[in-house]
Amino acid sequence: MAEAKESQEIQIQLQSQNVHQETQEEVAHEPTIFAEPIFQIGNFQITNSLFSSILVTLTLVVTFIFVRTKIRQIPKGLQNFFEMILEFGLNFTDSITQDRKLSEKLLPVVLALFMFILLNNWFGLLPIIGTIGFYEMHDGHNVFIPFFRGGTADLNLTLALALFAVIFSHLLGVFTIGAWKHFNKFINFEALLEIPKKFKKDKNVAFLNPVKFFVGLMEVVGEIAKIMSLSLRLFGNIFAGEVLLASMATIFAFMLPIPFVFLEVLVGMVQAAVFSILTLVFLSMSVTAEH
Repeated sequence: MAEAKESQEIQIQLQSQNVHQETQEEVAHEPTIFAEPIFQIGNFQITNSLFSSILVTLTLVVTFIFVRTKIRQIPKGLQNFFEMILEFGLNFTDSITQDRKLSEKLLPVVLALFMFILLNNWFGLLPIIGTIGFYEMHDGHNVFIPFFRGGTADLNLTLALALFAVIFSHLLGVFTIGAWKHFNKFINFEALLEIPKKFKKDKNVAFLNPVKFFVGLMEVVGEIAKIMSLSLRLFGNIFAGEVLLASMATIFAFMLPIPFVFLEVLVGMVQAAVFSILTLVFLSMSVTAEH
């Protein structure tokens, strides 16, 4: 009897050890729809996507300062490369604005957005992304948390960029054509006020101007749709790319993911261009008065 009890106790101990080992098992990282916090400054949490965005910003700032210090009368090297980008950007912006002075005002904003988004899209494709990090206990498992993650794979960043683009377009419209004219693009009180003045000459204003007023209200919905469209399109494409690459690497880590990496390089460039071009269109529309 004593030997049977001892064997039962040994089996129970082994089972508890196995359960303990299973709960302490290291769980590989999987792409999540939210960014994981990696450290905290006071009450402010720094997530891995925010940390990556900060590194991209510092990279751009250092690069531009370095190029600025190397400007010469006869361009070469990086200066020649960036002058080609500026020339192409100005010509492309002219094709939308049809105004060189306006293009020179809008290009710094649009080009900065393009380069920031492009580097964030490509940053998530680097080999170090997803491999350097730490383990943290979650529900009894050591879950791997990477230090870096593509910034645009986080909806917080894409939503902030979309809000910036739309709000900046409204501010530009207010300072360019005036607050009253810009306001009447959306809530067209001017059309209602014109009805008593023009009714004697043209009876149709009693019908057409209220329609103009309600069409303006639809523009308010359109402005909200701009924010949703810009943010969700960029986030959805980049996050889907992360999931796709992780899935391919899980199936077969050697050679299979390579074509998809090149595909994501192209997708990253296209999405940065789409976001920047749409922002340029919104800005150029905001500086024209409604007719």
